[in-house]
Amino acid sequence: MADAKLSARQLASRVGVSGKTVERWIADAALIPHAQNREDACMALGVSEEMIWPKAIKDRVKTGADREIIRSYPYRSACPSTVWGELIASSSDELFFAGYTNYFLWLEQPMFASTLRRKAESGCRVRFLLGNPDCEVTRQREQIEDVSLTVSTRVRVTLENLAKLGTVQGIEARFSATADAANHVSLSVFRFDNQALVTPHLARLVGHDSPLLHLRKHGDGGMFDRFAEHAEELWSRGAPVEHAPAMQ
Repeated sequence: MADAKLSARQLASRVGVSGKTVERWIADAALIPHAQNREDACMALGVSEEMIWPKAIKDRVKTGADREIIRSYPYRSACPSTVWGELIASSSDELFFAGYTNYFLWLEQPMFASTLRRKAESGCRVRFLLGNPDCEVTRQREQIEDVSLTVSTRVRVTLENLAKLGTVQGIEARFSATADAANHVSLSVFRFDNQALVTPHLARLVGHDSPLLHLRKHGDGGMFDRFAEHAEELWSRGAPVEHAPAMQ
């Protein structure tokens, strides 16, 4: 606080807590604030969390089978769009969007097409695995979801945007095979080099209402690899997207 030239009251104002709360943090080294307060405090002070609250870091280091789970969200929509943006921006080798429609990316990520173009031109492999908008599984899913913006429409939005990038080398798109469509529609895998966002789709819920896992690869055969292999298997049997079906 002295190095940052902040008093307890000033730090409290930055974090959004009372001055008394900051004074308690100072007085009791065993007292660990909530995660968001720790993050805001460290940002205000310009230091790492490990420097101020090393026990909090130690307590959350995972050593078991779940160590690849960075964070879980009860809803995909609860994962900030900035997380997606940062993962896309930091990827240099592999971007694999294996959602059934991938529709939301074009809406939520600013300049998404330009980013994909730039990534592909710099040598990053960019792939989209999509559900076929005209297959039976798509029609069944539309009946289940019963929403105005249908699954086939959402797929076609992605196809139309990809068509505009058709001349860019390094951007590939496939429809999942008919035999794999049911597996594809029930599980979305988005890969960013050695990290992934995975959404298992629940019952009648659309993608943004289903839960999401943020994974990072640690060694071989872990959760990251399991989901990545699932997406690769669907990709290997998929059919190349030659022409984007027109919007209906």
